[in-house]
Amino acid sequence: MAKMEHFEIPVDDIRRAQTFYKDVLGFDYTPWGDDMGTITHPDGEGSNGDLHVRGVLPHPTVVFTVDRIEDTIDLAVAAGGEQMGEIQPLDERSRWVYLRDSEGNVIGLYDEVAPD
Repeated sequence: MAKMEHFEIPVDDIRRAQTFYKDVLGFDYTPWGDDMGTITHPDGEGSNGDLHVRGVLPHPTVVFTVDRIEDTIDLAVAAGGEQMGEIQPLDERSRWVYLRDSEGNVIGLYDEVAPD
């Protein structure tokens, strides 16, 4: 069973968005460079996400952790979904990909591959 991993929010101005999510919702912001960073609750409660400069996806996205991305893609395609792009590595063990669900919504998938 998949679980919600995090959310992604595209923004036009990282500094403005960082201030907004801190002042309005109380998130802390940790930059990953000039165009991306994480937003987290200071008390560790709730879901965490990231802000990133608007690019390919113009809208917020929910990312789900799955056991194996390829298996989930197969299920999604059989149910009327569509894989969007290639599976991308995050680091030596984790990967992600976007897919379009049966209703046209874009969601992300994330998994961790077993070490060799």
